[in-house]
Amino acid sequence: MALAYLLLGSNMGQSKSLLSIAADHIQQKAGPILLKSAIYESEAWGKEDQDPFLNQVLLIESSLSASHLLHSLLQIELQMGRTRSIKWGARIIDIDILFYEEQQIQLDALTIPHPAIADRRFTLVPLHEIAPDFIHPVHHKSIKTLLLECQDPLMVKLLDD
Repeated sequence: MALAYLLLGSNMGQSKSLLSIAADHIQQKAGPILLKSAIYESEAWGKEDQDPFLNQVLLIESSLSASHLLHSLLQIELQMGRTRSIKWGARIIDIDILFYEEQQIQLDALTIPHPAIADRRFTLVPLHEIAPDFIHPVHHKSIKTLLLECQDPLMVKLLDD
């Protein structure tokens, strides 16, 4: 069994509900959820002329290899109606593998750790909530330190219920 941190994001439709549906699918198809951050609202990154995103980080335990986990997550996105048309564009659901254990994996379709973690506050804030002391296997710094050093100016705030 492997521990994997996943980032969920959505900025279309009922995003809060979509994150919950995605989490249910992940639990059924990839493995049990051990920890779940709160949901955060963040300004769109990369393509900023769109609605804000809701983001959440999950820690799961999975018997799937990293490649099989990616395949399973892509199937969940597809099942939920995700289409890929515009890079960094609006999406009904996005599920990224941030970390898979402390492994470093470089394949054509998969890079772990996710290469942009240290540059994105919308990833670091919810990740910090559940894993502040996790050491990034490439940067050799804790999530807490990466968040303190992050230069991303975009707003990330705890979602008000």
